[in-house]
Amino acid sequence: MSLITIFLLAFGLGVDAFSVAIAAGAAAAQRTWRPVLRLSLAFGLFQFIMPLLGWMAGATITFLIHRFAHLAAFILLAAIGGKMIYDGCSKDNPRQKVDPTRGWPLLGLAVATSVDALVAGFSISLLKSPILFASVIIGLVCFVMTALGMVFGKALARLLGNKAEIAGGLVLIIIAVKILVEHG
Repeated sequence: MSLITIFLLAFGLGVDAFSVAIAAGAAAAQRTWRPVLRLSLAFGLFQFIMPLLGWMAGATITFLIHRFAHLAAFILLAAIGGKMIYDGCSKDNPRQKVDPTRGWPLLGLAVATSVDALVAGFSISLLKSPILFASVIIGLVCFVMTALGMVFGKALARLLGNKAEIAGGLVLIIIAVKILVEHG
């Protein structure tokens, strides 16, 4: 697999992570680099690991995982997006807001945005291409795209104010529906 092909694949896999990062950046409670780093590391790490797992899994297992993984991605993204919309509309208790860069929401988003990388890893194995270099590039490109998305999302939050979390939740739900329609 050529270097250009690997970068194009990495960019394609990173688009969902970039979109989710915009939503997360808009919703993040902290306006420091810590949430950017947490989300970027988590997304980059999962985008690095999933192609490795897909490459090792084999046709039957990957097919089964792929069949249900998109439903899981839909549920995770829709649930987190719904909670963000609820929190954005609720003025009662600001401490209850979901921080998409911590805990279970972070893990859920990292898994949901890296499902396609699992299948890509399997595809790379069919080409009899080495996986480690491709996985490193995929993870690094995703890390950068996530960081850029978070920064853009933070800037968007300054423009939208209180509505940023609602907008971020809507973006996650739109991505969830897109995943379900494309793979369902």
